[in-house]
Amino acid sequence: MPIRIGELAKRTESTVETIRYYEKEGLLPEPSRSDGNYRLYGEQHIERLQFIRHCRTLDMALDEVRTLLQYRDTPTEDCADVNDLLDEHIRAVEVRVDELMQLKEHLVLLRQKCAVTAPTNSCGILRALSDQSCHV
Repeated sequence: MPIRIGELAKRTESTVETIRYYEKEGLLPEPSRSDGNYRLYGEQHIERLQFIRHCRTLDMALDEVRTLLQYRDTPTEDCADVNDLLDEHIRAVEVRVDELMQLKEHLVLLRQKCAVTAPTNSCGILRALSDQSCHV
């Protein structure tokens, strides 16, 4: 049941541009072509694109997705490296969470610089952004 790129996009909640990009990046295998030179996709494309999209919702970089696809394509390999990749991704997420918490603290401090409505020339937030006192 070959389908065209528009149908693949609809079934996987992707865009045509995203599908073409993943093809260009080598994440999706090249599709066959119709007599009219339309790309034709099969069930393996749907399943693989869903896998890629799921990885991306977990904020995995394309290189991480590419690595996971390589392991997925060699089902007899040991999955220890997959575990290591995910552990590394978890550590990176933890670092980002810490950074976001620090950012939140800075924003809260910044917000406290202006407790009342006033003309912008006396706005504590704008002044703190100018003199960087919100980072102290």
